[in-house]
Amino acid sequence: MNNLAEVLDIAEDTQKGKFLTFLLGDEVYGIEIAIVIEIIGLHPITEMPQMPPYVRGIINLRGKIIPVVDMRLKFKKDFKEYNSRTCIVVVNIRDTLIGLIVDSVVEVVYIADENIVVPPNVNVISNKYVKSIGKVGDKVKLLLDCEKIFTDEELFVSMDI
Repeated sequence: MNNLAEVLDIAEDTQKGKFLTFLLGDEVYGIEIAIVIEIIGLHPITEMPQMPPYVRGIINLRGKIIPVVDMRLKFKKDFKEYNSRTCIVVVNIRDTLIGLIVDSVVEVVYIADENIVVPPNVNVISNKYVKSIGKVGDKVKLLLDCEKIFTDEELFVSMDI
């Protein structure tokens, strides 16, 4: 049993500091690689009635029904027609699978702790989803807090689907 704990610790350590980065418009966002289950192309989306506009509907992914959220709409950006680069990032948030529609995936990047800083306190309300800012060369990545992006109520709705 001790060996299993050690293996899990090692697996966790290999993911520490790694972020999947993706584009929404011209902005680069990142989420911890540890919560990413897979990246898939667009699937046929079944619309669900009485959902917020950013919840595009549900998909059937190998027998699992997964709610799909358009991150542009969640972040109050204009809708953009989906294209060949648009994809769904399937994440596990508090044991709930959710598909995040993003403009395109950029890369998996390692960001050392010393290159991660807290966001400035400019308009804290609109920055509530940004956990930190990663500095990579002369560029920045907005590192998201997926726990805050989806409220417990939204996850509860997702589990009911």
